[in-house]
This record gives sequence, C-alpha cells and structure tokens, in this order.
Amino acid sequence: MIGLIQRVSNARVDVEGETIAKIGYGLLAFIAVEKHDTEKEVDKLLKRMLGYRILTDKAGKMNWGLKDTRCELLLVPQFTLAAMHTQKKGLRPSFDEAALPEKGLQLFNYLYEQAVKVHGHVQKGCFGADMQVTLTNDGPATFVLQAEPDEGGDSGVKAKRRRK
Repeated sequence: MIGLIQRVSNARVDVEGETIAKIGYGLLAFIAVEKHDTEKEVDKLLKRMLGYRILTDKAGKMNWGLKDTRCELLLVPQFTLAAMHTQKKGLRPSFDEAALPEKGLQLFNYLYEQAVKVHGHVQKGCFGADMQVTLTNDGPATFVLQAEPDEGGDSGVKAKRRRK
C-alpha cells in the first residue's frame, strides 16, 4: 500500500463540479492499494501516516504528527501510484501491482473507517470517480510511505522523500 502525503494549508476534491470533500491545514494523502495488500498493510500505513511528524509546531519545526493535533486528513484514492515502482523500460506506466477495483475499494474504505475511528477529522475522495483535486501545498512538504507485507522483524513501512 502506498501513501503519498502532503502537508497542505487546504485541499478539496470536486466531482462533476461539486465539492465532495474539503479540509484546512493538515495532510492530503493519495492512496494506492496494491494487489498483495491486506488490512494489515492498511493498519501499518495508517499508523505511520498519523504519527509521521511533518506538521509544524509553534517554532516552525516539523515536530507534530496528525495524532498530536486536531488537524485534518483528506484521503484520495489514486491507483496510478502503484506504477511508481515499475522497473519496465519504455514510456508507458504499468499498473500490474495495483489491486483489482473491488479489493481497492474495500481496502480504501477500511482505511477511511479506521482513520475516522482513531483520528476523527477525516474526509475522503470518491473511489473510481474522475476527481479534481485542488490543494495548497504547505512547504512544500511531500513524502511517500509504503506498507509492505512483513519480511522478518521489519515494521514493513518504508518512507521516501520526494522533492518538487
């Protein structure tokens, strides 16, 4: 499971000209469900997203995670992220690692439900819809988190920083 998270001043999702989700200061998370993912990977990614210290304290330092604040979270399904680790040559992305739509919807909804239970201040985009996402990236601060099945004692969540 992949989460591309961005610290935002505000963000919203529109579908067919109507705003369906909107947040102020917090995190916008684009979520890709991969074919090997289970609820276990969802739980790992959510824990990491809520604790990832990229929100600024009063001194302007990245010291707070969502779990430390009342800041908001906007979850947006984006299966195209599953193509980011493709090793194939050429100019066409491969979505071989993306989950089938039924599984993707089920695990995305599970992520949303769990996020609401533990954080409360959560909005979501519409799975499978043609969405227009508008955001003001704060920083910019953008990070990629990936939850993978356990291999030994590893926590299974990797973090990679993306710079604009």
